[in-house]
Amino acid sequence: MTARRILLTDGLADTGKAILTSQNIAFDDKKGIEADALLKCIADYDALIVRGRTKVTPEVFAKANKLKVIGRCGVGVDNINLDAAKEKGVIVVNAPVSTTIAVAELTMALMLAMLREIVKADAKMKADIWCKNEVKGSELHGKTLGIIGFGHIGSTVGIYAKAFGMKVIVYDHNPVTSETQTEKHDNKAVSFDELLQKADIITIHVPLTDCTRHMINAQTIAKMKDGVRIISTARGGVIDEEALLQALESGKVTSVALDVFEKEPPANSPLVKHPKLIATPHIGGETKEAQQRASADIVNEVVAALNGEPLHWRVA
Repeated sequence: MTARRILLTDGLADTGKAILTSQNIAFDDKKGIEADALLKCIADYDALIVRGRTKVTPEVFAKANKLKVIGRCGVGVDNINLDAAKEKGVIVVNAPVSTTIAVAELTMALMLAMLREIVKADAKMKADIWCKNEVKGSELHGKTLGIIGFGHIGSTVGIYAKAFGMKVIVYDHNPVTSETQTEKHDNKAVSFDELLQKADIITIHVPLTDCTRHMINAQTIAKMKDGVRIISTARGGVIDEEALLQALESGKVTSVALDVFEKEPPANSPLVKHPKLIATPHIGGETKEAQQRASADIVNEVVAALNGEPLHWRVA
């Protein structure tokens, strides 16, 4: 069998590298490689493993004469041109379950930080200000949580939310997902408009597609409760950030927590700097445990694709 080579452009946790080494599969770790350098070397590789940073453009596919499979070490594949992959006959796989716990836990952490004003309290304490009388938070218990997108992550958030005594309502644009997952977890599936109208807190867990781009916009925000709170650990671009900023300024939206942004990093963004917004730098899947799981899952899937074996998580 001809020796196969795999290119890693965004790093890979040790678990994944150990699997490759144990199977005598050659790989080059070129973490941080720039776009021009990628174009120059991609023709040498049978497989490519990326995370969210690397953009796999039509130009990359045009140069990738040996490429058989691309593995996305994580969930979202919006950085991979799927049309070009299909045209070139390149398989695209991801690791959709490996970061579920990490992203769901971050979602709950942001929710608690938002309602209990933890960031404000911490900043005041660091400034030697005893702010006990200023910080009056709210409880999760009894609040209605609207979950947009009820796949692996959304359904896990639902489980955690119920443990806090929240009422959970769910909308998923895929009716099959919505019906099977909501029945499994005993949640109420509602229309998009009903979720917007009834939820005290809205959390978003959908991929970025043509259908979901700017699904949270001025028109949809207008349908929400006054004083609603919004969380997104999904993908930048799902929210119209200008509309969200205006809603924060007007008071329609009480507070927001975002882990993802339309432009990353969001340089000098007035939204990020808004006092009613908690911002984190796309760290949803950034736990040691999640990265080890993701590296193992994606390596096993890429190797299976190279060997012509059945796949668990083929995207394209």
